[in-house]
Amino acid sequence: MTGLLAQTKNISGKITDEKGGPIPGATVQIKGTSTGTVSNADGVFKLSVPSSATILIVSFIGYASQELSVGSRTEFNISLVPENTTLTDVVVVGYGVARKKDLTGAVASIRAKDFNKGITNAPDQLIQGKVAGLMIVNNNGAPGAATTVRIRGVASVRSGNQPLYVIDGVPLDGRVARPNLDANGLGRTPDANPLNFVNAADIASMEVLKDASATAIYGSRGSNGVIIITTKKGQQGPAKLDFAYSVGVSNIMKQLEVLNAAEYRNELQKNGLTGGDAGGNSDGMKEILRTGVTQNFNVGISGGNESGNYRASFGLMNQDGIIRKSGLKKYTGNLSGQFKFLESKRLGIDFSIMAAQTAEQLAPVTNNAGFLGSLVGQALQWNPTMNIRNADGSLSILGEGAPINPLAMSEAWDDKADISYILGSISPYYKITDDLEYRFLFSINRQTGIRRAQISSWVNIPGVKGLGQAYYGNAELTTKLFTHTLSYNKQLSSALHLNAVVGYEYQDFQFKGVDLGAMGFSSDALPYTSILQNAIQSNTFLSSYDNPKSELQSVFGRVTANLLDKYLLTATLRADGSSKFGSNNKYGYFPSFAAKWNLHNEPFLKGSTLFQQLGLRAGWGITGNQEFPAGAAQEQYALGAGGSAALNNVANPDLKWERSSQLNAGIDFAMLDSRISGSVDYFYKKTSDLLFNFPSIQPAPASNYWINLPGEVINSGVELAVRGDVIRNKDFTWNLGVNATFLKNKLQNYTGPNVLTGAISGQGVSGATVQRFTNGQPLNVFYVRKFLGFDKDGQGQYENNGNTMYYAGDPNPKQMLGITTELSYRKWWLSMNFNGAFGHVVYNNTANTVLPINNLGSRNIAKALVNNGENLSNPITTSDRYLENANFMKMTNATLSYNLGNIGNTFKNVNLYLTGQNLFVITKYTGFDPEVNTDKNVNGVTSFGIEYSPYPTARNIIFGLNLSL
Repeated sequence: MTGLLAQTKNISGKITDEKGGPIPGATVQIKGTSTGTVSNADGVFKLSVPSSATILIVSFIGYASQELSVGSRTEFNISLVPENTTLTDVVVVGYGVARKKDLTGAVASIRAKDFNKGITNAPDQLIQGKVAGLMIVNNNGAPGAATTVRIRGVASVRSGNQPLYVIDGVPLDGRVARPNLDANGLGRTPDANPLNFVNAADIASMEVLKDASATAIYGSRGSNGVIIITTKKGQQGPAKLDFAYSVGVSNIMKQLEVLNAAEYRNELQKNGLTGGDAGGNSDGMKEILRTGVTQNFNVGISGGNESGNYRASFGLMNQDGIIRKSGLKKYTGNLSGQFKFLESKRLGIDFSIMAAQTAEQLAPVTNNAGFLGSLVGQALQWNPTMNIRNADGSLSILGEGAPINPLAMSEAWDDKADISYILGSISPYYKITDDLEYRFLFSINRQTGIRRAQISSWVNIPGVKGLGQAYYGNAELTTKLFTHTLSYNKQLSSALHLNAVVGYEYQDFQFKGVDLGAMGFSSDALPYTSILQNAIQSNTFLSSYDNPKSELQSVFGRVTANLLDKYLLTATLRADGSSKFGSNNKYGYFPSFAAKWNLHNEPFLKGSTLFQQLGLRAGWGITGNQEFPAGAAQEQYALGAGGSAALNNVANPDLKWERSSQLNAGIDFAMLDSRISGSVDYFYKKTSDLLFNFPSIQPAPASNYWINLPGEVINSGVELAVRGDVIRNKDFTWNLGVNATFLKNKLQNYTGPNVLTGAISGQGVSGATVQRFTNGQPLNVFYVRKFLGFDKDGQGQYENNGNTMYYAGDPNPKQMLGITTELSYRKWWLSMNFNGAFGHVVYNNTANTVLPINNLGSRNIAKALVNNGENLSNPITTSDRYLENANFMKMTNATLSYNLGNIGNTFKNVNLYLTGQNLFVITKYTGFDPEVNTDKNVNGVTSFGIEYSPYPTARNIIFGLNLSL
């Protein structure tokens, strides 16, 4: 017994931060073993160690790890030093990592501790307002809805403008396998966010690559910037369990002002209308809204030793939408590991499996509903003197083609979409020498989506009433990736360090699906999608599609030389071959060059008490864009019913890449003991060879023809990001971060035809558009009539009698602003985030066609129209009357938390928090939210800055708990 006790000894100590305060939850581990512990709320730890133990490893997130010799010591007082986030943070870049101070390109890195808090369906919401030059707009407020993401402006006319997303080295397709639905008379429902399958709790960091010198390594897919998502990995130490739970409530952030029953009756009387008073009292919006409840559970298990680390996590999110019968359930499971083999540890393997299932319930809110409107429009328009329910409790249903009862529409509609995701990767590697490593990565991303939707036969939609309508869709998306890289990283001499990577990559993309639909069912007792065979056979349809397979084959290389830690030079080249392009332009070449001068290491600044970092950067490069349909350069036929076939795409062997050349110059700085740090960047981006498709010229068959348009899109501007520690002492800290972007956008040297987009939907505007692509103007510039007011008879007056259209405003913000401030006092912590955009306008399609004054007598109107001098007979017309100043400043996020520390010997790092999202917005815009982008494209030509009765934005209040075991 005595001999056994002699083999171990007890050690103890206290772990403090740089201010002398205790650090709870710090990991203490015996090097080379899994034996360890964590410090308690007072920073104290106790551990029984073998007498053979020689090294103690002490670590905590945000602090530099320390290795301490054990020897005969039994007491340890350990002070951890914060990692210098300005200089030594490791940043993930394409096919590798780099120290932040060694970056020659424009890269922003956001760690998990700095993410936005609250309800987040997809990772892009975590960094909204956090990065200069990055704009993230929620297309609508529905759970899981798609977002519009722009890095340094909009550059493409017809192909995609979204950035490339890369998760743990795997570039994503950018699409989502949710079947589309265009309901009879109600329009097309908005898209889902392709990143919904990612659990925000599993993300460790996100890097935004903005300029060509940073993104050229991704070649043909880097033109719109790159967002790299790095997930959490296991850390060395004893097994640890992290648990998080939150519950939140959601309500509409802003209501539109329409007339109540008394006001409506008053307006009827003033205008001499006798038929519009139904004698009741109702509120259409109130009937379809609710208080949504969201619950979020997350569990993570991790640990490891010198031979390998592992992490497994499981998540469940159940979010009610603020519109009844809408919501999102998301189930996620992730497993990752990093293991080393052989005595030398030169052989290793990393793997990751990310699986998810999302279940959406979608409300009938669409992008392009006609005069019938979709649910929000129907609710706004509902005559407030007409009761929602009859005296016997039944729903009030009017005649076919009359206004639709919004509650009836909600009851009659049933739309559910289930999507299964799996993103798996395995990456074996071998360190040939200490400096040379070969790595292989294989990944597969598989999505399958099933959607079932129906409209009951009793709702008064023309063409549906008395019949009912059902839809069933299936979609499959599969991408595979094979990547080989050879990396070299060596200090060649005391003066020169070399980092290089070369690689080969192959990726293929497949998308296919089946759609079924029918009308005319004999029974409502069963879901229509379960009895499709019961429908009237003449009213059934069947279609299927299998997009041409798209393949991308690439070779790439990058070299970074660092001389004396003062002068850095990076050169990158990627060659991409894509099956999307014409036979004469299969390959594109994407070079970049960048340099940096670290002035702070020059003798005249070294040791300066003013600057801890001062670096000048400059870079130039070319990137490409191939985000458009596969097979666009090829001759394609569509097979129809009865064996028919028709040409639907004409071949263009000369079709080539859309190219963006970009110049970037920047300054990075940290000063006053790193209390103030940041960067300033100037960029100039020119996009040419614009991809576009037109109907082919007769006498060719009616089909599409893809070409490269003449002209260039210019995006130029200045970005500023500054972060400062206003107060920094032991008990109280306050830091403030500001990022600002000043941006100009213009189409120049364009000699092609004027292209119309920005479709306006609703009553009286069939075929109307309000945006145009034309030389010398920003992309998506508004092109409308000039409204002059009302004449003495209350009729609208327009410049040149409305026969002339004018360029009337830019939907692209000219300035963007993000503000983050954090205050901590002992165990309390408060964070507030604001974001805003300025210098742009939004077209209020809702005011134009959903709530016009000539609704009075049958439908509701906007309260702002009362006594404005407008006659009820004034026709509905598109004009700059509905262009509104969309400047806004929104408090997007505020979190107050309290760190309880450890509770007993079981619960570690217990933290409670209260978060508010979308607490308020300062704006003159009269719609639901100026931060909106209803998709109003015309034949795939992008639109931006139009609001059409969208799913409203929610205000969320969330209470949460985090702890470890």
